[in-house]
Amino acid sequence: MQTLISAALQFPTIVFTFLLALIALYWLLVLIRLAPLELFERDSLRDDHMASTLVSLGFAGVPATLALSFLVLFAGALSLAIELLALRWMALGLLRVPVGVLVVWAALAIASPIAAAVCHSIQRALHRYQPFKRRCLLGATVIVAERQNDEYATATLLNEPNSSVRLHCKAGDCPEQGERRVLVKYIADEGAYRSVVEQHYMDTRVRLNKLRLQHKQHPNGYPT
Repeated sequence: MQTLISAALQFPTIVFTFLLALIALYWLLVLIRLAPLELFERDSLRDDHMASTLVSLGFAGVPATLALSFLVLFAGALSLAIELLALRWMALGLLRVPVGVLVVWAALAIASPIAAAVCHSIQRALHRYQPFKRRCLLGATVIVAERQNDEYATATLLNEPNSSVRLHCKAGDCPEQGERRVLVKYIADEGAYRSVVEQHYMDTRVRLNKLRLQHKQHPNGYPT
């Protein structure tokens, strides 16, 4: 036990130990209704924020805080294992800092798909409860079931045939039956979502990623 505690307090694992303590405090505040479940969610995926970043990493359909909880938990477990199996046996000295940074990056990279898979496996159960059916659904793929009128249509979440989502019709882009669309904006007053065709959403993401990459390479707008 003493070995585990010592390893958990060594860099880089202490980074995840600290984050897990904050996450545990947050969920305690959620349980006693002093903190919101949708802490990082916004009404739209248009701008860059925590929730939209997590959606781009594959964490769609669950609250960002839940995705972060699993991500930090699995990354922390990997970091702890590396500490116990390797780092504590090495005389790293000052090299522990760069090595630790590399371990943090590797742990997060490896834990990300694992955490996303866990979130996907439990999201169907979570969607039975109303708090998990608002902004948390942004980024999720739906299949249009039917068009109600010129203003709304209904859809079901992908792989969840018993679910029901209300889609808002936008002039010139009203959902058609059978279409696969991605939820991109939540309209709280109407309890409905704006959506775009899945292929258009994917094409836009690819284009934005290319623009961000170009901006990082040439921050002043000119090639170096």
